Amino acid sequence: MNRNDSCAAQMSVVLVTPDSYENIRKTMEHLRAQTVPDQLEIVIVAPSLRALNFNISEFTLFGRVRVVEVGEIKSTGKAVASGVREASAPVVTYAEEHAHPDPGWAEALIKAHRQSWAAVGAMIINANPGNTISWANYFTDFGPFGEHAKAGETSHLAWHNTAYKRGLLLEYGLELDAMLETEGVLHMDLHAKGYRLYLEPAAKTNHVNISLLSSYRTAQFYGARMFAANRAWLGKWSIYRRLFYSCAMPLISLIRLKRVLRLIVGSGRAHELIPQILPALIIGLIADGFGQLTGYAFGAGAAAQRIVSFQLNRYQHITEQDRASRAVVASAAWNAS
Repeated sequence: MNRNDSCAAQMSVVLVTPDSYENIRKTMEHLRAQTVPDQLEIVIVAPSLRALNFNISEFTLFGRVRVVEVGEIKSTGKAVASGVREASAPVVTYAEEHAHPDPGWAEALIKAHRQSWAAVGAMIINANPGNTISWANYFTDFGPFGEHAKAGETSHLAWHNTAYKRGLLLEYGLELDAMLETEGVLHMDLHAKGYRLYLEPAAKTNHVNISLLSSYRTAQFYGARMFAANRAWLGKWSIYRRLFYSCAMPLISLIRLKRVLRLIVGSGRAHELIPQILPALIIGLIADGFGQLTGYAFGAGAAAQRIVSFQLNRYQHITEQDRASRAVVASAAWNAS
């Protein structure tokens, strides 16, 4: 389904729902509040138009709206890639159901992409800061892109919160599914090819992080397994290199712990956070290490399917308190920006 195909959108925003429109409603509310909604093409990837069950009148502000039907969603990367292929704007990004952009987010990304950057990443704000597990998840996944990050060229950006030149993504062909499943590998590849990446703090998004310890541990394991497997597969690593990285698991976990602690210190929250979140950090990074070991040694297995719930149904993996307060927290972060 398409609407207003005559519009020349500046940026396509891909959203993915495993079921109905209700899953992405909150993110859509934030997209409607953007300063340049008429410059956006909204591409909704869903199992079917009928299951989506939405009112087209809610999309009148946008330049164009498309719905891509893909059947049952078993891989986030594959679903996002389907949206990218159907998008039409020169810049494309993915908006998660648990990441709520500030009003100037889209305008900042579009403006930055007028330069030659291959990818422009957003600043990530913790939308549920009242939970220690949330902070552990935030710093392990988004520490370099937090509220103290500075604008500038970089070698990597926040996964699932980055806007790309669409033409560059399409050059990956069938490999695009895996690249968008583990964007860290995509960033490595773009950087290795000489393309330039940029962090734009003016593009802020309020990110709801996992706040249940069991979910955090599991998500770290499967996310790391998928990353390692795709990194080795796409890089055509030899069995010896895979085994070397598998054996380096304890060192990898220690290096990551050191980096995360340095990021917390740099954020100015060391005294407040480190004593509280250190146990969760260690658990999460050990899970990450074992995930990488498994991915390098044995491949991805069913990791892509296992992490769909964490990526597309995030509110199942936060505490009752966070669920009750998420609207207030997101609004507070928005108003403070």
